[in-house]
Amino acid sequence: MNDEANATLQQHVLKNGKFKYLSQHKCSSREFQFVLNKERRRSKSLVVEVRKKLTGGYSAIQLEYKGETKADESKIMIFILDQSADLDGFRQFSVHGKLNIYKAYYENCEFAYILEFFVKNEYAADVLQQLRILTSFAEAGIYTKCHA
Repeated sequence: MNDEANATLQQHVLKNGKFKYLSQHKCSSREFQFVLNKERRRSKSLVVEVRKKLTGGYSAIQLEYKGETKADESKIMIFILDQSADLDGFRQFSVHGKLNIYKAYYENCEFAYILEFFVKNEYAADVLQQLRILTSFAEAGIYTKCHA
């Protein structure tokens, strides 16, 4: 598997000026294999410690948007813990944009569902605020793709 071609690094800016990063890897269930290892430092350059958390593997159960986010779009990611969450409510809310829904593939995944809303930039903050009012979830944020 070519990890670079199937991985997208995204960032969310928190209110305190810190960042939260998400590395999204796409592959078929037949080729899923992910290993986190701590590489040995090769130089004496400044290193910033980063907490890594593997949330698990997820299967797409609804894909309305398959491409990368465009310059005039934002991706709102919602992380849901409750397996009995009302997904139809989120589907009805997706009139504001496109919605992808991923369901936990493994029993030990951190979240039951991960949702991606794709909306126009000018509506992103309002849509996120409305989602926070309408329902409860573990985490949410507006994520943008990191460019090298």
